[in-house]
Amino acid sequence: MLILDKPLAITMGDPSGIGPEIIVSVLEKQEANFKAVVIGCPNVIKRAININKSKMIIHEIKNIDQATFKSGVIEVLEVVNLKNLPDFGLINSVSGKASYQSIISAIKLAMDNHVSAIITSPINKESLSLANIKFPGHTEILAEFSDTKNVAMMLVNNEIKTLLSSIHCSLSQAIHMISFDNQISSINFAYQGAKSLGVNNPHIAVAGLNPHAGEGGLFGQEEIDFIIPAINSAKDSGINVSGPWPGDTVFMQARKGEFDIVVAQYHDQGLIPIKYMGLEYGVNITLGLPFVRTSPDHGTAYNIAGKGIADSSSFDNAITCANKLIKSKMTKIT
Repeated sequence: MLILDKPLAITMGDPSGIGPEIIVSVLEKQEANFKAVVIGCPNVIKRAININKSKMIIHEIKNIDQATFKSGVIEVLEVVNLKNLPDFGLINSVSGKASYQSIISAIKLAMDNHVSAIITSPINKESLSLANIKFPGHTEILAEFSDTKNVAMMLVNNEIKTLLSSIHCSLSQAIHMISFDNQISSINFAYQGAKSLGVNNPHIAVAGLNPHAGEGGLFGQEEIDFIIPAINSAKDSGINVSGPWPGDTVFMQARKGEFDIVVAQYHDQGLIPIKYMGLEYGVNITLGLPFVRTSPDHGTAYNIAGKGIADSSSFDNAITCANKLIKSKMTKIT
């Protein structure tokens, strides 16, 4: 087990969702030397402890240096103080603002080198919008407040890995974003991401945008104009990359072990195969940031929030994945 000098920062997530519950579930399973600080509202975590019927107690702190990391204790760095907790399963501005404040505080801790990584709990984009927070998701918030110009979303589960060449935008915007530079950047991110998870000389498959990867131009020109030239350029630089492969079969091939990671051309092309195989296994990783960030690959699950039945497996995997990335960073794998 990797023992960290600096703790993990775990954001509280949306108080109306399952995030706080799965945080409690995960932390009560950890070994005594595990170090983590939950960033958010102590009252929200207290409620989650009660819902889970957990024997954990919380230690409220105002500064991360006050954390003691004792067994059976959840360290909660108070950056939000909600006197009246929002109802479960409710889209609302209070939850949106609280979850946002937790993320911003965690980013500052990471930028100031006080934590080893950030694990983010699920947020609700509509609640963010109601709070007048104009970011479509975690990735954009993380990039903005770490002053990072170029980031990418990588999703992994036990069998496949994928890198998205576009993230939270309309399908028409994703198509217009395809360019030679965009494809080269995505291939490079896929290479770095796979290596950071322990894959030496990863074989990268690039999915086509159009049906049958364009069928030689019969179904679109994007493969010919942008995707194939980028693949050839990446090959010339020494990267083991192939494609474009039809999007309807490339993930099946990756699952069989023919490829180590797939570059997907738009959000759902990459997310559907990951999520179809089980939300409990997926992990979301943001590449390009000056710190490690992972997240469970599921949402707030408003329909079961507050019932104490949420599965914490994806969150467990997010912590395991973060530890791998931290170790990779420490050993300077490039």
